Amino acid sequence: MAGRTIWKGTIHFRETLVPVNLHPAVRENRIQFHLLHQRDRVKLHQQMICAHEKVPVPLEEQVKGFELEEGKYILVDPGELEAADPESSRMIEVHEFVQTAQIDPIFLEREYYLEPDASVKGYNALVGALTEMAAAGICTWTMRKRSYFGALQARGKFLHLITLRYADEVIPVTSLDLQKFSLSEKELKIGSDLINQLTVPFEPEKFTNEHQQKLQNLLEKKARGEKIALLRPRRLRPTAPDKLLQALEASLKKVA
Repeated sequence: MAGRTIWKGTIHFRETLVPVNLHPAVRENRIQFHLLHQRDRVKLHQQMICAHEKVPVPLEEQVKGFELEEGKYILVDPGELEAADPESSRMIEVHEFVQTAQIDPIFLEREYYLEPDASVKGYNALVGALTEMAAAGICTWTMRKRSYFGALQARGKFLHLITLRYADEVIPVTSLDLQKFSLSEKELKIGSDLINQLTVPFEPEKFTNEHQQKLQNLLEKKARGEKIALLRPRRLRPTAPDKLLQALEASLKKVA
């Protein structure tokens, strides 16, 4: 199984209990920079500065507050915050099942792999049932003093646990109040033909993070003492609305 176990829990619904280990399914792959003092190359560290006195405030004098209105705060001490923490649990409580296709991708947040922690039989039965029914288990759980809302899905031979955004975190697309537009049959056919000619199997490995690669190349050149030539980036102008149909036709001819 890829990656280390970061949490252990048990999937629970009705009389069913399935012990599982949770593994991260994604990883950040970004070059990290440090802030240094230019003169002596020593790392800098952050300080909390009083906006009024302009002096550093030691940790023991720092408190958390929620701003009610400008200049007015409710102070909350660590004990009160700790009392509001969710109750510790190792249960992934499945409350209901829905069709996987009904979950709008905008709700998807972070994904984890689940592997069986004990008997594979119950795990495999759940994988098979979810796959056969194209269903997902809507569940909640607590991990590292945080409550999560998510979806339990089967892909291949494994269970995946996906954290979901809460409904009040998603901005409805209807709030954009987009203008209605008409679409001619010619525009639809040209667009459809172009998409059909460019449609291929999904192969994410064909694409790389160009920005990260450029940073890596930059660092390697500087490490070798090479002089860096700064190039002005090329900027493309957006296609004018009245030229869009011609642009689509030209693109279609190129891939024909």
